[in-house]
Amino acid sequence: MFSGIVTGTGEILGIEDVAGASIRLAVDVSVLGREPQHGASIAVAGVCLTVVAFEAGRAEFDVIGQTMRLTTLGDLSVGDRVNLEGALRVGDEIGGHEVQGHVDAVGCVSVVEQRGDETWMTIEAPDEVMKTLAPKGWIAVDGISLTVADLSHTEFSVALIPTTLDVTTLGGAEPGTRVNLEGDPLGKHVGRWLEARGARLAIEAPRSLRDSA
Repeated sequence: MFSGIVTGTGEILGIEDVAGASIRLAVDVSVLGREPQHGASIAVAGVCLTVVAFEAGRAEFDVIGQTMRLTTLGDLSVGDRVNLEGALRVGDEIGGHEVQGHVDAVGCVSVVEQRGDETWMTIEAPDEVMKTLAPKGWIAVDGISLTVADLSHTEFSVALIPTTLDVTTLGGAEPGTRVNLEGDPLGKHVGRWLEARGARLAIEAPRSLRDSA
């Protein structure tokens, strides 16, 4: 589990083909400030990955084909930078929100604009993400815990503070940039409950009509 408070960015040091569709991804994780153990979880661009090797600030992760298809990790090249956050420990402060590192979909930045002293970013997102969002609710963008500032049927906007722009990869994002999205976990649970309840009512309604006939 993560909080969406990105520690900083790390450079992609290597990408190696492993077992067909999978890759071995090497990342400079020295910004985390602690040596990860084999099997530890690290959020890389918002994707929860498992450390399979570590030496002198270089962590390696195996990324399977499905993860590459469903996230932006398949777009990466050596030299790119990614947001990093280590898994929470018992007693750590949760300054953001509950982030699992399980990306729901990839979105696309459509607008980056200044509104007075604020930087606003608008992101197009698929329906499976949009239906989990609410004004002032949470969204994780490339692993960053952000508050939904505005919302439409197909897009949402976030207002970014200077620290977010300085410390994370969103400082270099522009229209067309693809980003990993993880929707509000509470919104997901409520949505699933409503869908299940709706399906149950749809089944029970005809039975009630038959019983009353």
